[in-house]
Amino acid sequence: MKTYDAVIIGAGSVGTILSYWLARKGLKVAVLEKNASPGRGEHRAAIGGVRATHSDPAKIKIGLRSLEFLRRLQPEFGYDVDYVEGGYLFPAYQESIAAKLKGLLAIQKDLGLNIDWIGPEEVVELVPGIREDGLLGGTYSPEDGHLSPLKLASAFYRMALSAGVDFYFRTTVTGFVTAEGKVTEIKTDGHSFSSDIVVNAAGASARQIGLMLGTDLPVVPDAHEAGVTEPVERFFYPMVVDIEPTADSENYYFYQDPEGSVIFCITPRPKRLGATKASTSEFLPMVVPRLLRLCPRLRYLKVRRVWRGMYPGTPDDRPIVGFDAALNGVFHTVGMCGQGLMLGPGLGQLVADALVGELSPDDEDVFELLSPYREFTAQELLR
Repeated sequence: MKTYDAVIIGAGSVGTILSYWLARKGLKVAVLEKNASPGRGEHRAAIGGVRATHSDPAKIKIGLRSLEFLRRLQPEFGYDVDYVEGGYLFPAYQESIAAKLKGLLAIQKDLGLNIDWIGPEEVVELVPGIREDGLLGGTYSPEDGHLSPLKLASAFYRMALSAGVDFYFRTTVTGFVTAEGKVTEIKTDGHSFSSDIVVNAAGASARQIGLMLGTDLPVVPDAHEAGVTEPVERFFYPMVVDIEPTADSENYYFYQDPEGSVIFCITPRPKRLGATKASTSEFLPMVVPRLLRLCPRLRYLKVRRVWRGMYPGTPDDRPIVGFDAALNGVFHTVGMCGQGLMLGPGLGQLVADALVGELSPDDEDVFELLSPYREFTAQELLR
């Protein structure tokens, strides 16, 4: 049996960077990952947006911490992940949408988010070619941005290795042995492990891991599809998010990456539940009309590729983060609802602090709001 201070299940958006911070605190850390390399689960299906612009206070605080870390990633740690601080733009064409966006500004600003309402002229300046007819304005947060998910996964992995973390790839957890309210053995299809701290960061497999531990976590994956176009000369920088729902979709969003390609994604309505990554014929007919209605100049771009990934979702569209009530030393950080990429950098730091008893009193409310044992009744507007 291999013995560690902390064993993390999952080398994704949260688990990999969490392992780095725990190792930096002096712990001997192992990461168990069923795939062949880090970020090969849902992380690689992300389109790259990173923001603190949420409607949930806990996610705003985590997002701000994530952005602060990402700004330091190249100058301090030497990793270029194609991070572009292009901002997030939420345009509004209906008074009801404008009212919802404006209604969030007070709490967003109170929590330190740099965001404000801008008029139609400023929206058009940020995204040339956006539909001007009926445009009321929008909220804009200039310090949000986008990056390369694959380069970020590589950076976090290399940072963890340099800190002394051991990774066990192609290693599937098959069960746990418990005694006196504690995990005494982690069983896999290879080695067995012993650790005082066990972290469930298993992404789309989080519920299965929870059930092995005796806890039924309400994490159910739903499928989302994305696409990328051929590259063209850059003509806009923000991630553009349209939250006005239609009969068959919720929000959709798109941005232009540093190479000039436009990357886009949509949230289908109703949710497509299930752990499947097979692309469908419904995606492009669903998203393209919405894209062209908002930004007609996109009609001349050719789509190069589409793909599908899973959002490990929860009933209230917020992550589950906290200690297990029945087993000492077990911690769940799951149900990222497709936002692990943007929450992971900040959440990894916070969870590491919590696991070693160094959590700041100012951050305790984050864990209260995201507790595994909350009511799951609230709904977030900016999902």
